[in-house]
Amino acid sequence: MAKALYLHIPFCARKCAYCDFASAATRADDPLIGAYVRALEAQLSEAADLGLLEGCETAYVGGGTPSLLGGEKLGGLVSAARAAAPGVGELTCEANPDSLADEVLGAVREAGATRLSIGVQSLDDAELAELGRLHDAQTARERVTAAVATGMAVSCDLMCATPRQTDASWARTLEGVLSLGAGHVSVYPLQIEEGTAFGRRWGDADPAFNDPDVQAARMEQAQALLEGRGFERYEVASYARPGQRCRHNIAYWTGAPYLGLGTKASSMLDLEQYLRLCNAAPQLPEPPAGGARARLTVETGPRALAADPRLSALSLSLEFLTAPQAAAEDLMLGARLTDGLAPALVSRARALLGPALDDTLSDLLDRGLLAERGDHLVPTERGWLLGNELYGALWGLAPGEVTEARC
Repeated sequence: MAKALYLHIPFCARKCAYCDFASAATRADDPLIGAYVRALEAQLSEAADLGLLEGCETAYVGGGTPSLLGGEKLGGLVSAARAAAPGVGELTCEANPDSLADEVLGAVREAGATRLSIGVQSLDDAELAELGRLHDAQTARERVTAAVATGMAVSCDLMCATPRQTDASWARTLEGVLSLGAGHVSVYPLQIEEGTAFGRRWGDADPAFNDPDVQAARMEQAQALLEGRGFERYEVASYARPGQRCRHNIAYWTGAPYLGLGTKASSMLDLEQYLRLCNAAPQLPEPPAGGARARLTVETGPRALAADPRLSALSLSLEFLTAPQAAAEDLMLGARLTDGLAPALVSRARALLGPALDDTLSDLLDRGLLAERGDHLVPTERGWLLGNELYGALWGLAPGEVTEARC
């Protein structure tokens, strides 16, 4: 069944200036939060009864800001996930420094969380203020230090090519996070998205601080510093000390099936798993002829979900992929990983995609976007910097149109 479980918390204390995620500013004492968490717990139980979580290996509570729930609610949700998927070996909770109180740390650790992903973004107060973050640099340092002290694995998210950031301040942020003992760092260039405060402020202006060359230079700066301190880059934006790679994220990039619960949560299921879900959610459409993979996104809002958490009450948007389309998708996702494309993956794709695959791979090798490493085809640094070209070429192998539906 699903190898990974994702639970989405659509609540934040305040929307950041760059954020286009599925979240809304919500008071920590809003009764909706408790009702929503209870709804997720009910859905976990229903999914477990369907057998959808048998063999589940990782779980991730994301957002939004899960730490806004407080220790009792977040700890209860972690416990419910553990009960529904007892085979989970890695369970991550996202957190922001401003709401990662000691009681939250204690509660999630006691409930069975093994990992924390903390949205630090920067250790420069002026940069944090521009981003609209609620914490300052000192709070981030204190909360990361406290998280590391619990014994849970700790990851820090950092953002580059942001307003006020310089090469020197970026180096200080990277050095600062490493000094706190984090074993995993995710590094992302700022994307200015339509509908956000930054999108309204800059629109199509292409500000100099976010120029693609600046993004590339900051990513290269992070790579040099992190790898120089013993971190391994295992995915285009992710670095880890040995043994601290995020297994949940790797599941996404290796085509493993996963189940997402909560507003705007996404799932990726094979045909057997999809049909099993249909037993509890008869509103789901019949898969089209040739459908091999279903991608689902929960469209039900938080209030409606809290009022009626039954899987049969959900509104969802769907995409159905054929086996050749799924093969092209797996190639595209695999190109995000340093391990790249394994021979078995390429062989399966070749059987479904035919000679076009070898032509495309040869072209990507000639252009320096892929390279041969042993018997694997791996993305080069140039391939990652020109990711749209690399991923677009691999997804371009997918024949026909993806079938869409809504219920």
